[in-house]
Amino acid sequence: MLTITVWGLALGQALLVTGNILLVSVTALIGQSLAPSFALATLPVALQFLGLMGVTLPAALLMGWLGRKKGFLIGNLIGVAGAVLAFYAVQHNLFPLFCLSTFLLGMAIGVGQQYRFAATENAPADKAPQAISMIMGAGVVAAILGPNMAIWFEDWAATKYLGAFAALILLYLFNTGLIAFLPLRAPTAQEKSGKPKSYGELLKKPSLSGAIIAGSIGYAVMVLVMTATPLAMQACGFDFGSTANIIQWHVLGMFLPSFFTGRLIARYGTYRVIQLGCFLLLGCVMLNQFGISYWHFFSALVLLGVGWNFTFIGATALLTKSYEPADKARVQGINDLIVFSSAAAASLLSGYWHSIFGWEILNLLMIPAILLAMFTLMSSQKRAVIIANPPASLG
Repeated sequence: MLTITVWGLALGQALLVTGNILLVSVTALIGQSLAPSFALATLPVALQFLGLMGVTLPAALLMGWLGRKKGFLIGNLIGVAGAVLAFYAVQHNLFPLFCLSTFLLGMAIGVGQQYRFAATENAPADKAPQAISMIMGAGVVAAILGPNMAIWFEDWAATKYLGAFAALILLYLFNTGLIAFLPLRAPTAQEKSGKPKSYGELLKKPSLSGAIIAGSIGYAVMVLVMTATPLAMQACGFDFGSTANIIQWHVLGMFLPSFFTGRLIARYGTYRVIQLGCFLLLGCVMLNQFGISYWHFFSALVLLGVGWNFTFIGATALLTKSYEPADKARVQGINDLIVFSSAAAASLLSGYWHSIFGWEILNLLMIPAILLAMFTLMSSQKRAVIIANPPASLG
């Protein structure tokens, strides 16, 4: 059975991801209305990504020192501050302040990425994959609630979208109270005072390098193809409603399998589930070679979402088995820094590659990366077996 703490973290994750989707729904539109020039319209979005990437490693190290509860409380309070500043900036048409607010909100989102690791620490050892799945499954609630909240609060005040940030303030305040209430495990003596290994030593561990590479490539492929899909559908003459429907099913494909991914890992093993995710990613990019009908886009995007789910949850589960207590904070931090930097780079490259290469070639370019992830996983699994069971000496 999963503990009350894991269920509480899942609720907190659902609220945070709801806030993230709410933010995604309005940030670019607000940036366009406040920016002094069209070229700066997406600057708030870029700063949000920078805030997320920049805080991942410091947040993990801070939690290794202060503990999860204090770390999450600090992250939520940063979120409250960012949402309050955004509210004020939108109300008074202050573009520089809005940019600062989205940077702070990105930091809060980055701290929230640690919820999945906290769930494994507060669950029985044999339930760690299920705990990660529960946290990721919270995205199903967010996928439904986030866009609807943007609609519900759109005209809450005279200033357009102001209500979205009032809702965001409430979400972060509620989450702060929730974290303060939850009995999160404190850092152990080994975690706080143990001697950590260097990053060079850590990355030599086959399971760790396999987890980071699989997680990074799986996330990057998903973001790149997902971001290019609306551009491809528009070029093929589809209306916005068709695109939005496919993206919604894609998001459900990303999060809905979470409710059984942990059980698949427990039954078939982490490596097999990650490899299955890679096969589904390959299926997506190959399917996009065979046609550009609505159902080709629909089927490919659902495969993409499920493939991401298996690779990301599997890589996270593998990562949690790949370090000693003294190395936990450093490993989790560097993993998230690499994974989310890869996702950010993919989002920037997506539109550019689509304009240069076209839809079919863009998808084909994903194949070498996916095969690299699969080969790395096979190699790391074999090396891990050899290390665990060294051959007998011939002497």
